[in-house]
Amino acid sequence: MHTAFVSHAECLFHDMGKHHPESPQRLKAIDDQLIASGLIGLLMQHDAPLVTREQLQRVHSPEYIERLERVAPKTGMASLDDDTLMNPYTWQAALRAAGAVVLGVDLVMRDDVENAFCSIRPPGHHAERARAMGFCFFNNVAVGAAHAMAAYGLRRVAVVDFDVHHGNGTENIFHDDARVMLCSTFQHPFYPFSGVDSGNEHIINVALPAYSDGEVFRRAVEKAWLPALERFKPEMILVSAGFDAHIEDDMSMLRWRDEDYVWITQEIKKLAACHADGRIVSVLEGGYALQALGRCVAAHIRVLAD
Repeated sequence: MHTAFVSHAECLFHDMGKHHPESPQRLKAIDDQLIASGLIGLLMQHDAPLVTREQLQRVHSPEYIERLERVAPKTGMASLDDDTLMNPYTWQAALRAAGAVVLGVDLVMRDDVENAFCSIRPPGHHAERARAMGFCFFNNVAVGAAHAMAAYGLRRVAVVDFDVHHGNGTENIFHDDARVMLCSTFQHPFYPFSGVDSGNEHIINVALPAYSDGEVFRRAVEKAWLPALERFKPEMILVSAGFDAHIEDDMSMLRWRDEDYVWITQEIKKLAACHADGRIVSVLEGGYALQALGRCVAAHIRVLAD
């Protein structure tokens, strides 16, 4: 079995300004590291399709989708909040980003590959059902989870989110849908200042204080995530793969290292092998220290691809 690498050149054209941390250079740093390490030749590369309106409407309201399309600028920038801006290429890039996860699910469910990594931007886990925020427009991982259930009849899908920020959008979308278990670790208090109390048995949020290192993260996963996931027995695991908790990333104050991302990927693979026939679709979220991002994504993919 191979690992798919799903991306698209149009994801590079979305640009929120010269000094914005969520920049096209993030995908270039990943590509450079995969080439330098020789990993790229071991992956099945796919261009991301455009997500369909039907696929988006499983997790976003029609009114929100239409509003986002209307405000997409023909020239210049349109600001949705202080951190989330659209240029003339953002709409198309967002359609490709969500479409990448749909394709990743299709490839895995058809047994074309064992797992997939979606190297895409804009990211998605802050996007709520009817709100763009935190660099995110469509909730890519939620679109993929909903597609897995609608198109393939899966009854239990897990979303594992190790980004440094709480996946508030994913929680907003699936808060009342017990078919989806969300497991999320995040620095708290920190943007988006949510997630401490989900009030829900299928949403496993673990808030970590600033300066927590990889050992704190591992203990939290072993105590909270793994027992819940074992009970849930997911038929597919989707990963909101954020790499901004890394010690080299000044976006946050957590202190994880490369080996911590290797460890969590290994744990996800064990769960998938036990309950989900190995089915994993991993989706890029945060990560803004370019060298650390490239290294950690390559390490993550190396584990996925054995």
